[in-house]
Amino acid sequence: MRALAWLLLAPDLLDTHAPQWNDKIATLPAYLLDGVDEWLQNLDRQPETLHNYLDLQPFARLGRYAEKLMAFFLEQKGVLFAHGVQVRAGKNSTIGEFDFLLWINEQLIHWEFATKFYLLESSGAGDDADYFVGPNLADTLGAKMHKILDRQLLLSTHPAAQIHLPEPVSRAQALVKGWLFYPENELQQTSLFGTSAAHCRGFWCTLSETMNLGAECYAILPRLQWLAPAKLPAQQTMDKQELQNYLAEYFIDDTMPVLVALLEISGEVALEASRGFIVPDDWRTRAGQRVKLAHPSV
Repeated sequence: MRALAWLLLAPDLLDTHAPQWNDKIATLPAYLLDGVDEWLQNLDRQPETLHNYLDLQPFARLGRYAEKLMAFFLEQKGVLFAHGVQVRAGKNSTIGEFDFLLWINEQLIHWEFATKFYLLESSGAGDDADYFVGPNLADTLGAKMHKILDRQLLLSTHPAAQIHLPEPVSRAQALVKGWLFYPENELQQTSLFGTSAAHCRGFWCTLSETMNLGAECYAILPRLQWLAPAKLPAQQTMDKQELQNYLAEYFIDDTMPVLVALLEISGEVALEASRGFIVPDDWRTRAGQRVKLAHPSV
């Protein structure tokens, strides 16, 4: 329930008016969010409808989990025409997939939906979204948005897509939620590279820098708990020494950054005060190399 509430109420990741996005960034229409607090409270009291929609299946991918939650909301609001429609050209050739086809203001709208988490690699003087790098270094915010804007949002123009559309798509846009993570001394930076001024943000630091962290207690956040700020029983938290011991052992065999919640105790529960990715000590170097792939002149 917290994840769904976060998807609906958290700020968008990107600025809808930033020129580099060419007016292709969507935001949830205000009228769909009218009364959403009460709707969420009622759903929290009687969550069976949501549980049945999710089929209570364990989701392997965070993106699919978030997409299913958003589909539930859009269906409940009566604007969802179709979700997850694969477009094929022949039996063995998939052209793409419509994340959401919606009826908005009596027009057919195509939304691509993404929930993304990127870390700012700030060693250079970069001025574009490729300086936000994925935790696993597989992609950048710039590369992801290039793929969405220049390829995925064109799906409705493909001849093979026409059988899925009751009328021409009037607008194709991307709805992007997520968190951006900054080196701790740059955490208060204002909007960068087309991001919204209010976007959700956290910090990142190396394993060696964890000695500088200060919180009542901590928790490692599994991937499917990355969306909303953490809330968990106080007894499920760890102290700083336990955190450092866990991370030291983890990074012996793994290089994937770990998302950690810094928590404050409130009665019997612990509430997230801030969050950050802990990265291996060589992550800065490898992230810089990833940026150079997009910008050889850096």
